[in-house]
Amino acid sequence: MNPIIALLKEHNISNEQIGELFQTLTQNPLAAMAIIGQLGLPPEKLQQLMGQVMQNPALLKQAVEELGLDFSKVEAAKEQLKK
Repeated sequence: MNPIIALLKEHNISNEQIGELFQTLTQNPLAAMAIIGQLGLPPEKLQQLMGQVMQNPALLKQAVEELGLDFSKVEAAKEQLKK
């Protein structure tokens, strides 16, 4: 299991919430950050999660694919943010 998903499940984040988070990520990465803030993760775990993603951005792609979502939408959303 992807370490991002495992960390979320470890903190009793439901599959539905995880799916919603990553679905939002594929559409609007900034909105996904707001959802992450609402999940109630302890600050040290949130910092750990962000550190993992920064050290290994491929983890996001793996998590999106593990959930059956389209990672190309994440890339397209990132491009829109640059404009």
